[in-house]
Amino acid sequence: MVFVHGSWHQPSCYNKVTKILQGRHGLKCVSPVLPSTNGNPDATFKDDIDVVREAISREVNAGTDVVVIAHSYGGMVGNSAIKVRTADFSTGHVVGLILIASGFTFTGLAFMDPFLGQPPPSWRVNRETGYAEIIMSPREMFYHDLPEDEADYWVSQLTTQSLKSLFEGGEFAYAGWMDVPSFYIGTIEDRGLPVAMQRMSVGMARGVGASVEHRELQTSHSPFLSRPEETAEIIWEAVQAFTGRPVERARTAIQQNNEILIPRVRLFQPLTWYKFGLPLAFGHFLGRCFIIFRNVRKFFGFR
Repeated sequence: MVFVHGSWHQPSCYNKVTKILQGRHGLKCVSPVLPSTNGNPDATFKDDIDVVREAISREVNAGTDVVVIAHSYGGMVGNSAIKVRTADFSTGHVVGLILIASGFTFTGLAFMDPFLGQPPPSWRVNRETGYAEIIMSPREMFYHDLPEDEADYWVSQLTTQSLKSLFEGGEFAYAGWMDVPSFYIGTIEDRGLPVAMQRMSVGMARGVGASVEHRELQTSHSPFLSRPEETAEIIWEAVQAFTGRPVERARTAIQQNNEILIPRVRLFQPLTWYKFGLPLAFGHFLGRCFIIFRNVRKFFGFR
């Protein structure tokens, strides 16, 4: 299990979940540090990819199958790192991708390209320092469902985030979610990435033919901290699905856990049409538009 953390965070944010996965299921968990969050304003998106790719390559070359788990900005890094040289897959393989409150990377686009280079209201660009600075209350943005003292601790652990990693490096971005099956863990109470956008993202990925299983938790942007047990349950279900093992027990546990939601449109529940149907359908429409756009570019010989 190669865990990729998000912007401003450190690998320690995954400690609760990795402890469960290692102790209960015997899974090896690796959490590399992204250079872009390590106090270097010159760290690039490619630097982040290289670190994660090295962690993946080390495991597959040892004959181990790998699942990549990525949160928020880390999803773009994790997606892109899946593109490893053919030689790196000589013994082990990347068998799946799990995205947590993240997005599906498009090949050739930098993190901020889909937003036309305009940062959201939650953070701002500081060209003098070379970092992205959080404007919104970090506790509200990431940890509003944690006890106050614990939330304050994790706020104190936040680091810097280089601007270069967010605005540059599109040529290294890769849609790894098109190569492997994926699970998506959505966060319903998210105040950093609205859940409607997350659902649209899942619909888009499905619209272009990707295999995406969708689960949601009633949490903030950081379910691995506020709901580690449930997050670990979904990850374990995904691992079993990726490796072709029986998943009945995992699915039964998911269905019996009221904290975990499987987004699904139900005919006689109109609220589900609005909550899930519309965002997923609109995302699916965007995905089909992307396919048409890509095919037109190929037809006319554009790269």
